[in-house]
Amino acid sequence: MAKRVQPTWQAPNPEHPRAQLRLFNSLTRQKEPFQPLSGNSVKWYSCGPTVYDASHMGHARSYISFDILRRVLVDYFGYDVLYVMNITDIDDKIIKRARQNHLLDEYLACERSLEDLLQDYEKVLVAFKGTLEKTVDEEKKTMLQNLRQRMTDSLDALTEAIKSADAGKVNEAKEKFLTTIRDPLAEWLDTQKGDKVTEKSIFGRLSRKWEEAFHRDMEALNVRPPDVLTRVSEYVPQIVAYIEGIIARGFAYESNGSVYFDVGRFDATPEHFYAKLVPEAFGDAKSLAEGEGDLTEDRVGEKRSPNDFALWKCSKSGEPWWDSPWGQGRPGWHIECSAMASDVCGQMLDIHTGGADLKFPHHDNELAQSEAYTGLPEWVKYFLHTGHLTIAGCKMSKSLKNFVTIEQALKKHTATQLRLAFLLHSWKDTLDYSDNTMEMAVQYEKFLMEFFLNVKDLTRMPSDSPASAQFDAWRKPESDLQTKFSDALESVHEALCDNIDTRTVLDTVRNLVAQSNIYIRDNPRNINRQLLRRIATYVTDLMHMFGAIAGPRGGIGFPVGGGSAGGVAEDREEILMPYLQMMAEFRGVVRESARHVGAMEILRLCDMLRDEKLPGLGVRLEDKEGAPTAVKLVDRETLLREREAKRAAEAEKAKKKAEAAAAAAAKEAQKRVNPRQMFLRETDKYSKFDANGLPTHDAEGKELSKGQQKKLLKLQQAQEKRYNLPKIRFWEKHNVTNRLKG
Repeated sequence: MAKRVQPTWQAPNPEHPRAQLRLFNSLTRQKEPFQPLSGNSVKWYSCGPTVYDASHMGHARSYISFDILRRVLVDYFGYDVLYVMNITDIDDKIIKRARQNHLLDEYLACERSLEDLLQDYEKVLVAFKGTLEKTVDEEKKTMLQNLRQRMTDSLDALTEAIKSADAGKVNEAKEKFLTTIRDPLAEWLDTQKGDKVTEKSIFGRLSRKWEEAFHRDMEALNVRPPDVLTRVSEYVPQIVAYIEGIIARGFAYESNGSVYFDVGRFDATPEHFYAKLVPEAFGDAKSLAEGEGDLTEDRVGEKRSPNDFALWKCSKSGEPWWDSPWGQGRPGWHIECSAMASDVCGQMLDIHTGGADLKFPHHDNELAQSEAYTGLPEWVKYFLHTGHLTIAGCKMSKSLKNFVTIEQALKKHTATQLRLAFLLHSWKDTLDYSDNTMEMAVQYEKFLMEFFLNVKDLTRMPSDSPASAQFDAWRKPESDLQTKFSDALESVHEALCDNIDTRTVLDTVRNLVAQSNIYIRDNPRNINRQLLRRIATYVTDLMHMFGAIAGPRGGIGFPVGGGSAGGVAEDREEILMPYLQMMAEFRGVVRESARHVGAMEILRLCDMLRDEKLPGLGVRLEDKEGAPTAVKLVDRETLLREREAKRAAEAEKAKKKAEAAAAAAAKEAQKRVNPRQMFLRETDKYSKFDANGLPTHDAEGKELSKGQQKKLLKLQQAQEKRYNLPKIRFWEKHNVTNRLKG
């Protein structure tokens, strides 16, 4: 008998191939399949902040969005990402701001008479008017005009205080005046003495202060720190060498101690062209000037072409400097990224990210100088740009004083709510930071939170339960919900592959949670705890991956108390819940007994424990008819807000009830007023009445017109109907009763 052979195995043949990651590439302005240059390794460079002031929501827009993209690439798709970010700590803005702050501090430290201050203000005002006249941008001009009005108002207030001869009022008005004119005064001082500021540490102190604040803000927003952080001040030798390499290839030239990139020569080579990202911006004088910085207005004549841009700037008086082959100077803005990114990542980058406002000229200049240095036709494979951020529909700009700092935003909303707001919108589109946007995020968070709390309560097992009790029956409702869960998993995958579309992911999650809530509603006695916990754990893991839940993965839901350590919150729940569960069970027995014997005071005390005492400890009890009381650990502040909202709603309800009762009483009282007497009490309006009690003369004795008397007669007739109606109804009822008796 021949031996039997093992059958041939058939590989699965799926009907639809699984989606693959595609990213919107600014270089092509379309979604491209993502393929790293080397295996699973991704080299990613992100433009960091210029640290001269507080980080604002524009920064949050970029860095939270990049953090989400980075987390998805690493934690979902499994790429090995090297994330590099720079800190720009040498820049025209930093130099100018540091000088102005230093000079202003010196000015304010000196005791000046009011006369001297007002004399200086006249000079400040002349300079300010000149700036206002030269300003072309309409939004900036409006901002300056508004500032001019505030300066005038502040001066008027100071003048009035001086006239009052009240020393306290004068000092207060003087401080307010100095606060109002602070920026124009600093600008004027810089024009007078800026070139005398030579101490390099003055510039370093400012950048270190705001870099530290930036890192604190990123930590507060739960943004993962970069793998490598580079600072321009620590890379000057490498930047100098990089510039020398560009000069050696013939694409840069020295002029008066500065070095400029030769855009015309670069663009003329067959293998290169300038402005890859925004070709239509080629020659945009305004953007090019902004890219060159605030302190380069007098350098225009050094260039061969207006399109050329600075790689190295010869330092003038009042500017920090470093030695170079071309003399004492400092790096230009654009060159720093090329030099630092190349030093860490090599000749080519997989991903380069930045805000949409950096496309031209900053990123186009980076591309040009990097290709000029390497001789390669490409430097970056995927350029990803986040969309603009507007404030309630208006452009956000530091120069327009129209911005919200991250610190200010975190006083109104949590880091989770801010991140959810970004997740609910596409990372590459404009996002409007407004009350409506944040309310959407707050409601989404509340929706998820209630789901997590319900699942934890419904699936909690008593400590003395046998191990087998955790496995519930599997029926058609579970099968249907599992199908919806599987569909959601695939939808999430497709959305993440489609340019990391978090908006669709959150819509899918919302639908999955809604379906789970329906399952809970329709199966109050027979829920499958394993299935519900799997769904809740999956949603929790998604929120962890997106950075909306901080701390290590594990458990279900948001950390209780809103802290950053998710594991600590989970331990707290594990420790406290057995005691709280026992307390809730005991309270339930007491309530049932009190109901049975009619002990209303005991019931009141049980309600007080639920409504007044436990919320202050972050515990919510939910009494259910015919079911055990639900016990939920919730953030204390959330519960206190809920309690205040409930009290306010009850107070409003009581107020409306009292108003309705008062209106009904007044209406009832009105019915009892004899129509012949209704006007007799209004002696402040009328002085004479006819036999029926109808007014004939006003309070001054003047006879009322026929029109006035006609109106009053109508009012009296209406009252007569109200007055007689109860009597009519009484006799109608009386007659009906008599007929029935007869």
